[in-house]
Amino acid sequence: MSFTKMHGLGNDFIVFDAPAGMDLPSADVFRRLADRRTGIGFDQALVLMPPQQGDFDVYYRIFNADGSEVEQCGNGARCIASLVARRIGKARVRMDSPGGKTIGVLRDDGLVSVDMGVPNFSPASLPFEASREAEVYPLRVGEKELQIGAVSMGNPHAVMQVPSVSDAPVDTLGPAVENHARFPKRTNVGFMEVVSPTHIKLRVFERGVGETQACGTGACAAVAIGRRWGLLQEEVQVDALGGRIIIRWPGPGQALWMTGPAVTVFEGTVEV
Repeated sequence: MSFTKMHGLGNDFIVFDAPAGMDLPSADVFRRLADRRTGIGFDQALVLMPPQQGDFDVYYRIFNADGSEVEQCGNGARCIASLVARRIGKARVRMDSPGGKTIGVLRDDGLVSVDMGVPNFSPASLPFEASREAEVYPLRVGEKELQIGAVSMGNPHAVMQVPSVSDAPVDTLGPAVENHARFPKRTNVGFMEVVSPTHIKLRVFERGVGETQACGTGACAAVAIGRRWGLLQEEVQVDALGGRIIIRWPGPGQALWMTGPAVTVFEGTVEV
């Protein structure tokens, strides 16, 4: 199988075309390829497929390092937009995925902007078990009662505000919230430190992966929740462990745009 290794702020991927006339790799094969000692190593595998509708340039599917399939990946969407744009010779790429339709734009400064759609706060969209939609939900985890926001960016996110991301209990609360019974399909978990109305720091424990260097949809979710809580302005700098993403969201009913790098590391082939 031929593949391209890419990353967005250290959130790394293999990107490959779906093999013609063959099944996709099994979950076991994805887990083996994701191993950083004996495989290629990646957070997600991004599978490119022919568009299912005529006005799109590509359809893609996303598989986590644990072999599970997920709906959307923001850093991955930027990498796909960069790769496909270079293939087809266009700066604007229309993409489709299980998490929804997106548009990627290659900028003159080398960064990639992606229209991530309208944040969906309905509990059913994640899904999240709640009697009604709310800005803040109490979530019992062991002896602690957390206060979280919940939003779908095509995939599920729980976001909590913390005084300092450096001291946030990501390793313990991350998996506990990810696998909480109120999230039937599990969830990504964001730990957000608000530095100013235009600047946050963020760590994300990703569903099926663990903590990553950056999470594009996690950055989108954090800004959407922070805006809903009245803490953030329209354009926000999000500092992840791997670097910086810029999120712009005018507000309810409007599309949210994410801007950041998409880097090609190398190309190769692997036996599957």
